[in-house]
Amino acid sequence: MVEPSNEITDAFTVLADTRRRYALYYLTRQEPPVSFESLVSHVAGWETDTAPDAVDDATLDAVGVELHHVHLPMLSEHGVVTYKANPGEIELVDDTDALQFLLDVARRSEFGEDVSTREP
Repeated sequence: MVEPSNEITDAFTVLADTRRRYALYYLTRQEPPVSFESLVSHVAGWETDTAPDAVDDATLDAVGVELHHVHLPMLSEHGVVTYKANPGEIELVDDTDALQFLLDVARRSEFGEDVSTREP
């Protein structure tokens, strides 16, 4: 039996959660660094099908807490992002090519359109 590579296992682990995928969709389309607040509002907007500036404070707080304490540290641990809690900036790591293909497939599946013509 062939053992799966760590790179493939890590990619599927990273993409297993919708909130992490939404964060990565946003990060791959922005110039770095991305502010934590901007990331939170866009992820929350996609989750609630609401414009980022119209998401209620309770939802923003819940999404922000989980991104800060769970998802961004996990993405950092897997070498996908660098995250500085102060001043609240996130950047993709340059070497995410292996993950990008799977991320594009996931984006097309979730949003049903060509990734080059639609946000996220």
